[in-house]
Amino acid sequence: MRAGRESYFARPTLAFALAGALCLAAVTEAAPKKLRMVFIAYENPNQLIENVEPVTEYLERKLGVEIEHFAATDYTAVVEALRHGSADAGFMGPLQYVLAHHEAGARAILGEIYNGSSTYVSHIFVRKDSGFAKLADLKGHSMAFVDPISSSGYMYPLDAFKDQGLIGNREDADQFFQQIYFAGGDEQAIRAVLNGFVDAAGIGQYAFDLLRGDERDQIIKIGESKPIPSHCVVVREGLDPTLAAKLKQALLELSEGPDKNLLQYLYSVDGYVEVSHDTYAEVERVARTYGFLKRQKGS
Repeated sequence: MRAGRESYFARPTLAFALAGALCLAAVTEAAPKKLRMVFIAYENPNQLIENVEPVTEYLERKLGVEIEHFAATDYTAVVEALRHGSADAGFMGPLQYVLAHHEAGARAILGEIYNGSSTYVSHIFVRKDSGFAKLADLKGHSMAFVDPISSSGYMYPLDAFKDQGLIGNREDADQFFQQIYFAGGDEQAIRAVLNGFVDAAGIGQYAFDLLRGDERDQIIKIGESKPIPSHCVVVREGLDPTLAAKLKQALLELSEGPDKNLLQYLYSVDGYVEVSHDTYAEVERVARTYGFLKRQKGS
């Protein structure tokens, strides 16, 4: 009987031990072993992948997971990668973040600091010899933008025209300009102006720096947008909170630590600052104005 009782009491103990082991295995398997990151390629995608490798290697050491990274050639692809779960984190502009937040529950965790600022503006550029002196002069002329869902390369330049009472929405822009082109990048847009393919370009302020000194002498700005919150680091909905927090901390430490020189490979930013969805509330408002998001009742 004693042996029987020992067997009787031993079985639950063994069962609990097995259950505990299975639970531990499940937890271990559920812990992320890889972080997939998408980068927007403003120029050569292959070059970008090579450029960011020192940063992804740094993140692998800090996070203890494999970093799988790839480049997207347009803003829509970045949003879609987060929405469909093919990317866990990405680098994107303010408008793309707002769209990713509303369409896929994405969350901004960090904002870029560039040239010492966490905001930037759009400029309307023309050739110096064009005769254009103000935005109203561009009525009936051709205009280049960057991308249909670019903040500094479409939405905010449009808003500069709206602020002067020249347009009210995107449809008005089609009537105001003779022709609208999407160049695919800031440099392509400003060079379209330089080379006389279009009359003006609405793009981010730093596009001017992409030209050589002699080329800059041929270009002037005739308009400027409101300040825009900086580009941001975004994580997808459902990403393990611990991993998201570690990614955030690793990039903040990179901004101030001994490895800060690696930032030159990451869009040459100065560093990162903590942000929340509220940081992009004004971007969200402008996006509703131009139909990128549905208008809320009463707005």
